[in-house]
Amino acid sequence: MSATLRIGVAGLGTVGASLLQLLDQHGTTIAARAGRTLTVTAVSARDRNRDRGIDLSGMTWVDDPCDLATMDGVDVVVELMGGADGPARELVSRALANGRPVVTANKALLAEHGNELADLADLHGAALGFEAAVAGGIPIIKALKEGLAGNDVQRVYGILNGTCNFILTEMRSTGRDFADVLAEAQALGYAEADPTFDVEGIDAAHKLALLSAIAFGRRVDFSRVTVEGISGISPVDIAYADEFGFSLKLLGIAERNGDSVTERVHPFLVAIDDPIAKIDGVNNAVIVEGDFVGQVVLEGPGAGGGATASAVAGDLVDIAAGRTSPVFGIPAKDLSAEPAGRASETHGRFYIRLKVEDRPGVIADLAAVLRDNAISIESLLQRGEPEGGTAPIVLICHDAPESRVLAALKQIEGLDCILQNPHMIRIKDL
Repeated sequence: MSATLRIGVAGLGTVGASLLQLLDQHGTTIAARAGRTLTVTAVSARDRNRDRGIDLSGMTWVDDPCDLATMDGVDVVVELMGGADGPARELVSRALANGRPVVTANKALLAEHGNELADLADLHGAALGFEAAVAGGIPIIKALKEGLAGNDVQRVYGILNGTCNFILTEMRSTGRDFADVLAEAQALGYAEADPTFDVEGIDAAHKLALLSAIAFGRRVDFSRVTVEGISGISPVDIAYADEFGFSLKLLGIAERNGDSVTERVHPFLVAIDDPIAKIDGVNNAVIVEGDFVGQVVLEGPGAGGGATASAVAGDLVDIAAGRTSPVFGIPAKDLSAEPAGRASETHGRFYIRLKVEDRPGVIADLAAVLRDNAISIESLLQRGEPEGGTAPIVLICHDAPESRVLAALKQIEGLDCILQNPHMIRIKDL
């Protein structure tokens, strides 16, 4: 083992620049923990002339990032470009095929192509670290692969997207609508110009697919995740949730149900005294439930240059010290390909908001549909609107299979008293 781990970094955006600053400022401490010095010897990015506030002198500039996979003077590649395909996929694949370790923060790449990359890593004996790809600075990957390795995990869930958590927190505290708070999140740099991946739950689903693969020893399969985002959430829902004693959170949940694992991302109503309801702003939280350890809660910054660079540095220290493990915790050939459970097969309580004609018999019509689907009502609010003629009805139903609730809502849509499609939000009762 050489005295120095020579690092090639592809991507010098916020995270890449923060990583170089971290390695420079804490080089002595990191060397003591790794047993050797960590030095960035080569870098690659789109714009060579951009001022990033970091000193790149002494580092080799590489125009084609994929050259880092094979060039002399690089022992490990750090991929921070992003994107499920294109240069990121080519660079990581080439490096692993060349037996060169890789560290990445790219959850989309791993969610879409993780099995292929895990096979390559095993075949060529190369480490692939991705702590930074899930929950930013929270060391959840290491916790699942190492600290909780002796447990049979029943469930892993949490707040996995800081942008959505910020938006929902601001909507609750200010009463503003989704579009207004989203614009603020974009102005603050919490949301991209195109926020679709965040607000439609795709980013959280990528992360959940990776957590599920490690927690349950399965081949990663993003297509198995049922996904619903927060763009349909209104201030009305948040106000009613508050009245019922709930906070609204976007949660990703992977849990074992019999012989299958269900993976889903949805907005959930969470009781206000639940610890996860208190995770506000851009923070993330991940909860793991194991048979021996019980419940473990990890909370911290889910994004940002410093937090993500911290996670990348952790993987680099492990590689430098020779502490590596298979990509998803066990050899790729041993990962299960068991079928996924369907979200509709789960059960729980549900919040349902309706807009109906304000006339006698409406409640009876709704109750008949719910009765026919064996769904009972736990709580109900009905208030007339100032303009008259319409009324909002909000109800919470007792525990029931989701498939029955969805069937009932389909029938309710067909009632002549319904003025707009029912709006349903799941309630977290884990």
